[in-house]
Amino acid sequence: MSSPTRSSEEINAKARRAGIASFIGTTIEWYDFYIYGTAAALVFGEIFFSDTLPNGVGTLLAFITLWAGFLARPIGGIIFGHLGDRIGRKNTLVITLMMMGVATVGIGLLPTYAQVGMWAPIGLVTLRVIQGIAVGGEWGGAVLIASENAPKGKSILYSAFAQQGSPAGNLLATIAFFLLSSMPTPSFLLYGWRIPFLVSAGLVILGMIIRLKLEESDEMKAVLARKKVVKLPLAEVLRKHWVLVLLGAGALPLAQVTYFKNTFALSWATKELGYDRGTFLAAIAIALVVQFIVQPFGAVLVSKIDMRKAMCLMVIPEFVLMPAMFFAIRTGNFTIAVVAMCLATIPHSMFYGAIAGVLARAFPANIRYTGLSTAYQLCSLVVGGGTPVLAQWMLNTSGNIVGVAIVSGLYALVSLICTLLLLRRTGYNASELSTAEQADYDELELENALADTANSPKSEAGEIPTGRATV
Repeated sequence: MSSPTRSSEEINAKARRAGIASFIGTTIEWYDFYIYGTAAALVFGEIFFSDTLPNGVGTLLAFITLWAGFLARPIGGIIFGHLGDRIGRKNTLVITLMMMGVATVGIGLLPTYAQVGMWAPIGLVTLRVIQGIAVGGEWGGAVLIASENAPKGKSILYSAFAQQGSPAGNLLATIAFFLLSSMPTPSFLLYGWRIPFLVSAGLVILGMIIRLKLEESDEMKAVLARKKVVKLPLAEVLRKHWVLVLLGAGALPLAQVTYFKNTFALSWATKELGYDRGTFLAAIAIALVVQFIVQPFGAVLVSKIDMRKAMCLMVIPEFVLMPAMFFAIRTGNFTIAVVAMCLATIPHSMFYGAIAGVLARAFPANIRYTGLSTAYQLCSLVVGGGTPVLAQWMLNTSGNIVGVAIVSGLYALVSLICTLLLLRRTGYNASELSTAEQADYDELELENALADTANSPKSEAGEIPTGRATV
């Protein structure tokens, strides 16, 4: 909710600046995070672990290091959620971007297992954990800097700016490795894979310049001005809003299916199904372009109609489309695989475009960063990083893709149920204040009325003059 003292032109201009800055910053952060997943699928199992391991084990271990970043994300959500709710959103976003850049460049400079033995995977996991802490603190702040600066009734639409950073960053990561896919394998293993990580240094500098020019949201300014910051936001969230956190985390598995498609499937297709590395990266890139195009329409749909109906329209098709994608890839036909990947992308990308704004509406402004981050990173901890690990383990033990396909469909079912339960608590109309937002508004109005009462001149009878509100 933007400040009523601003003109509509000022509100819209500030909202656009915040949205664009949020998009660019999250694009850079997600690029750094996603190049790790691509490299884990293609190369980390071979260069950071012993070559004496059985077939598939090196890849499984690489995916476990990928998971380490997800295990660390709740730590980032707690630390930076705390800071974001106490000192503001802007400063935390500057810190998280710097951390991500340092960790990513560090990975690009790491020696391999052949050079330093076990120190190689130890260094890899350490830097991946730093990445996880950074992105764990990034997401909630980026969503809020966009949604809290939005014009009235458009917070879900503007939160989609931050969400666009995920497919954009993923696409940049995929393109980076696609451009390197024509390198001879020995050169790619020796130094080619490092290039996308080292390029991150320039991107982070660009992001820092943009973020340092950001303006804090009016809602957070109001919290700071009224001294309504909470001493321990996490304790407040867990004491009063734990049900919302659990429902929010339960709503998000569908946002994690991208790791079935872009990480696990990349490894499976190139190492077991005979797809060329560049060919399958091209398929992923095409699906990511589709995601980037259709994702904002999820926020538009949720903003236009009853949110329960919108969620059902978006999620139910994924029950079939995501499982079908694996069987399409298994045909070995590039065209069939691409079409199936693009179709499976549409439901979960539209859902992803809308869900951040839906979750942001669930929590009061003074603990919103912590509540939003805790819900998202709890899901990432349990589901996100574990997705390629689970899929690879199921493939290794069963030798077929059926179990993986079934589990991918279950992600959508869990998300739909929890989202509908969450909406029962927050409201079904995006153009109206949510339950938490209405409570914030009522509290502010009450404080203003009390202030007016205290400052009003009194009549001789000691009564407040006619026309003043009384409480």
